[in-house]
Amino acid sequence: MSIRPDTLRRALLAAGLALAATPALHAQSAATYPERPIRLLVGYSAGGGVDAIARMLSSRLPELLGQQVVVENKAGAAGVIAADTVAKAAPDGYTLLLSESGLLIGKHLNPKMPVDPISSFTPVASVFQLPLMIVANNEVAANNAKELVALARKTPGRFSYATSGVGTVHHLGMETLKGETGTHIVHIPYRGASQIVPDVISGQVPLGVVSATAGLAQARAGKLKALAMMSDDKLPGAENVAALSQAVPGLSVAPRLFVLAPAGTPQPIVDKLNAAIRKVVTSPEMADAAAKQGAVPAYLGPAELNKEMQRESKQWARVIEKQKVTLE
Repeated sequence: MSIRPDTLRRALLAAGLALAATPALHAQSAATYPERPIRLLVGYSAGGGVDAIARMLSSRLPELLGQQVVVENKAGAAGVIAADTVAKAAPDGYTLLLSESGLLIGKHLNPKMPVDPISSFTPVASVFQLPLMIVANNEVAANNAKELVALARKTPGRFSYATSGVGTVHHLGMETLKGETGTHIVHIPYRGASQIVPDVISGQVPLGVVSATAGLAQARAGKLKALAMMSDDKLPGAENVAALSQAVPGLSVAPRLFVLAPAGTPQPIVDKLNAAIRKVVTSPEMADAAAKQGAVPAYLGPAELNKEMQRESKQWARVIEKQKVTLE
């Protein structure tokens, strides 16, 4: 079937006009954005650390954006269900994701993961980091990371450590320490973090990697030892706990929390969201509130976050390969 020249010209002209109008439509939508409530999806249950941060953001952003920010919990598959929902949403700024570094790890352990943490999203802003701590039973003959490394080298395979699961930053951070120091410490994955601290205290497991606030509270009570902060973050109340980098220079790991939009979200909308998030995250009030949740401000803009996500993704890929980490 042949197409008449005049019909073809009209079709091409219509297509050209549509493409030419796209930037104008984006500019118009950004100028009036947001015109309705914004959904902020969290891939974890209500009441957890990520959820608490999401609700702190959602309570402060409406004043700057002029619309409500509604937190929706879509727990499951280590945050992938929420991520997949956002990745498939319209790129109009009304469906956002508050995620964390585990999203960057997942693709390297499960190539069938339905979303790509880099290409499926548009970075909006990095908001906080959640410092981690290595804790030990009081009977462990080490009081800091240097002593732990020395002890582990003398007795390969004698010690084990618990984390909240395979493929978490807690797990891969400790695997990084093992790889850098040539030590052999056995990983014991738990289904969640709630039982790790009690089991370290009782001696069921000698070592654990937990949130800094959880470890700090029990260390102050003398129930366990706070051996090291896994990052160089300055968490109020943990100033006397040495950083892991004192044992392994340059080693600093902590889960990063960041806000993402679907890929293709217009830059003016991303910029408007980022400006509001930056104002909230960098306020002294928010820093104080976050510290109570064990979080420290870690703001990055869209371009900087994009670079950091790519860097961190490559970092975890190297650790997974070197330490032969699998989901099994």
